[in-house]
Amino acid sequence: MFIGTGTVVNASTVLVGSTLGVLIGHRLPLRTRSVVTDALGLVTLLIAASSATAVSDDALSEAVGDSAPMLIVLGALLLGAILGSLLRIEDRLEGFGDSLQRRLTRRRDGEPEVDHEARDRFVTGFMTASLVFCVGPLTILGSITEGIGKGPDQLLLKSALDGFASIAFAAAFGWGVAASIVTLVVIQGGLTALGAALGDFLPDAHLAALTATGGLMLVGVALRLLEIKQLKVGDLLPALVFAPVLVEVVTWFR
Repeated sequence: MFIGTGTVVNASTVLVGSTLGVLIGHRLPLRTRSVVTDALGLVTLLIAASSATAVSDDALSEAVGDSAPMLIVLGALLLGAILGSLLRIEDRLEGFGDSLQRRLTRRRDGEPEVDHEARDRFVTGFMTASLVFCVGPLTILGSITEGIGKGPDQLLLKSALDGFASIAFAAAFGWGVAASIVTLVVIQGGLTALGAALGDFLPDAHLAALTATGGLMLVGVALRLLEIKQLKVGDLLPALVFAPVLVEVVTWFR
């Protein structure tokens, strides 16, 4: 297999799953789609909790001390929120999703020129799927592992999980879920290429901080799906960069 096989397979399963989800979704009543969305929110919350527990990882505690991991995650989220809000990442992602929606969907005769409900549904599907498929330990570990030449096994497992999840997401949100393939290919492909160039560049402690931070961001996604609070999770994305950087800084001063 060539390097990048995992990402190609992952994108393919999301596309197939999204197509099936859209076909099924048109046949489901609104009440059923609402319940499916709630179920996805609960599952996302479970995945988030599993990722967030990386804050207690032994490698992270040994590198920065027992009391620092929580502060590192807090600092990463605060710095990420400040930078993300200044860069208006959430608004830019929504604008990108809106642009894709206009390009990939056609207006039917008699429909208003701007269908705000369809737009919001598309953008929500795009952003939610992008974050769920791209923020998590399998995304980071799988991409890096394949990049350094150890095979795409982890990404193949992720592909199966994402394929089933995309069916449920697309049944609720439509073609916006399929559009998340763009984000998936860019992030996973980029990490795979970086892994191939630099080898195993991210130590266990740094990866644990990044995973825990990503887990808390997924909590924000779950809260959005459950319609508890519409957190601007996109503005928090820079936290994924700050987390390993803060680990390195703290390690220097120990």
